Amino acid sequence: MAITLTERAAKHVQRFLAGQTGGSGLRIGVRPTGCSGYAYVVQPVNEIGEHDQVFNSHGIQVVVDDQSIGYLNGTEVDFTREGLNEGFKFNNPNVAATCGCGESFSV
Repeated sequence: MAITLTERAAKHVQRFLAGQTGGSGLRIGVRPTGCSGYAYVVQPVNEIGEHDQVFNSHGIQVVVDDQSIGYLNGTEVDFTREGLNEGFKFNNPNVAATCGCGESFSV
């Protein structure tokens, strides 16, 4: 099982964490929501719990809780810019369908 960041995503996270107090990595998870079932959650890591799995990708600690790992296993996270918009893009092999707006997915 693994979650990876592209080099571009890792550089973005490094810049972001440099401006944070106490952030030691990136937490990625899923939560039930939206019209398709689940949405991604991305936030700085302040604590690593006993039910978290930790991956190292391009020098960044990627932390995923046990409940989310089944939805995220094999996912590559990229950081993209399209015009004025920028954000993380998830290349998740577990996704069966996404909603029309692209904010949620099902497995």
